[in-house]
Amino acid sequence: MASPSAGQRVTDTPIEPRLPRHVAIIMDGNGRWAQCQGLPRIEGHRRGVTSVRRITEHCVRLGIEQLTLYCLSSENWRRPEAELQFLMHLLEHYMIEERELLMRQRVRLSVIGRRDGIPADTLRAIDRTVEMCAANDGMRLCLAINYGARAEIVDAAVSLARDAAAGRIDPSSIDEDTFAARLTTAGMPDPDLLIRTAGEMRISNFLLWQISYAELWVTPVAWPDFEEHHLDEALAAFAGRDRRFGGLSPS
Repeated sequence: MASPSAGQRVTDTPIEPRLPRHVAIIMDGNGRWAQCQGLPRIEGHRRGVTSVRRITEHCVRLGIEQLTLYCLSSENWRRPEAELQFLMHLLEHYMIEERELLMRQRVRLSVIGRRDGIPADTLRAIDRTVEMCAANDGMRLCLAINYGARAEIVDAAVSLARDAAAGRIDPSSIDEDTFAARLTTAGMPDPDLLIRTAGEMRISNFLLWQISYAELWVTPVAWPDFEEHHLDEALAAFAGRDRRFGGLSPS
């Protein structure tokens, strides 16, 4: 999972033709980036939106089928109230300001995570942007907002249990496909590549079911400094991986 050191720029990293269908990113390090710059933590979040824009556009150019970004975890509600209010305002602003770009790039927008706790104005902006992008035929951009994988799995289990108790489904017929169909990511391909910025070596309750065979790539670069060439490095590393899915390499 190693990657180049922070600040190291690799300008001649080739992009291999074997691209992942689905890239998922844990966008970490906004607050630490701001503190290192002598700025309030909220400025790191503001700068992080710029990275979202450029990485989304780069994935569109490369032909990535889906990009999923971990925007707000269900555990992030423990942060200071002022920071959470700013994050909700920033999310609402992003949803409005980016509509023209998303439509021009033909990006389909999806949002996963629980809606409780998110302000009504922010929810309206999210829903309107998702609706506007529904007919687009380009890359899917999936934003995980107030998302936690354990909660998602529990919700899926409860849904199946209710149907079983009501006689709508035979419990013995439940398999992995049946279960996956109850997740919020139903109909999406599983991530092939999971990127985490800012050097933390953990999954942080993100897509636990879906990343069972994802390739991991961790960089010490904080999310506000994550640029196109960093993504190119991750994609080149992915292209060199031997993905056996529990089996043996053909060699």
